Amino acid sequence: MDTRFLECFVAVAESGSVAEAARRLNIAPTTLALRIRALEGELGFALVTRSGRTAKPTPAGQSLALRATGLLRDLRDLRTLPEEEQPRGQLRLGVAQTAIATVLCDVLPALAQKYPELEIVVQKGSSAQVFKKLNAAEIDGAFLFHPPFKVSKSFVWRPLRAERYVVIASAAEPVADPLQLLREKPLVRYDRSLWSGQIAANYLRQQRIRPNDRIELDALDAIAVLVHRGIGVSLVPDRSLPWPEGLSIKKHVLPDPAPQRELGLLWPVASAQARLIQVLERETVLALGDDRTS
Repeated sequence: MDTRFLECFVAVAESGSVAEAARRLNIAPTTLALRIRALEGELGFALVTRSGRTAKPTPAGQSLALRATGLLRDLRDLRTLPEEEQPRGQLRLGVAQTAIATVLCDVLPALAQKYPELEIVVQKGSSAQVFKKLNAAEIDGAFLFHPPFKVSKSFVWRPLRAERYVVIASAAEPVADPLQLLREKPLVRYDRSLWSGQIAANYLRQQRIRPNDRIELDALDAIAVLVHRGIGVSLVPDRSLPWPEGLSIKKHVLPDPAPQRELGLLWPVASAQARLIQVLERETVLALGDDRTS
């Protein structure tokens, strides 16, 4: 039995959707469906029933999913035995959307070159979504921004990079004072459903600024484009990536103490993949070099 087929079935059983399971595993939905059909043919009974966009395990499938989850976990643990000289096996990694370009793309090449037997399965989303997956043990570790609450002692937090918040405005805007811009100009607000957006919202409250909200978005590039076009100003993290080319915007530094968000690596203390996480942490620090925080 191909364990990849079993993994596909468990993902469908957990998510209740072929499309969502395929997204988690980073494969095409048609490929996932074919694998489940092949598994059903090998076992000789139906595993899933579909109704619209949802997919539910059959009674026999539910029983298999419970047993398969433990089996897959044990197989993954066997691949990462401490006696192995070269780290190998599968590491399920959650990545906040912004961290894909700023961290993951710097780290993965080194991991692929040094550890060819190590498989990285990436699941992306907002920091809150990734944190939820980590709590549910759906992933082994995560690159995300620090939660707006104290992290439980059952997790290890490794800070990597801090990004200070700035006010961005059109280059044609004559006002240079960042707080005056926030008070007087329309605001292109960073989405408050995101942890990073909540940092900006909290700062506005602390400064007793009631902005004139023009629009609220969750994409920093889109916010920058709107600011460039004179729609308003915005309070956003000064990310390490450059803004899109061709934009005429100015960054205005906030007075101290300015808010900031902190990107880091988070994983459970009692992780069965502790050795692989240590490899990931080491290669991340090497890749980021002087950009990381102390």
